[in-house]
Amino acid sequence: MTVQSPHAKRWLRSALTITLTGLSVPAFAHSGHGEGLVAGFLHPVGGADHVLAMVAVGLWAAFRGGKAVLAWPVAFITAMMAGFAIAPLLGQLPGLEAMITSTVILLGAALALGFRAPVAVGAGVIALAGMAHGYAHGLELAGGALAFGSGFVAMTAMLHALGLGLGALALRFADARTVR
Repeated sequence: MTVQSPHAKRWLRSALTITLTGLSVPAFAHSGHGEGLVAGFLHPVGGADHVLAMVAVGLWAAFRGGKAVLAWPVAFITAMMAGFAIAPLLGQLPGLEAMITSTVILLGAALALGFRAPVAVGAGVIALAGMAHGYAHGLELAGGALAFGSGFVAMTAMLHALGLGLGALALRFADARTVR
């Protein structure tokens, strides 16, 4: 992607600055939640990192349109479940919280800059974000992981749908620049 306009360059510079800052300070957003279906269902709406990332996936998919509308949320959820499943086998990863923070910033930057990624590229980026979010929770749960994960997936899908709906409304009633 070639950034031409001064406005886009400022946004990119700001996004990179925030990303690098986020890499230096972990968010610690993934501790102390309960177990079970209800805890999993409620957890994504209890933290800004989850809400922002998951709604951003839906928004970006809506703005991209076409196959991305289905492919990108499915990529996030599938990778999130894979991360959830493999985390107990692989153990703690250094910088995991920073990775999660970076996903929020990068998804927000893609939206703000109006980046129209090819569907496969967007799905890959979104899958990495989903993997990081799922991995963090897979590390924390000793029991009730299946129930928690089921609730977590259900709410994630709802947040993606919210983003898709907001994106569709925004595109119908506002111009792209205002939406970004």
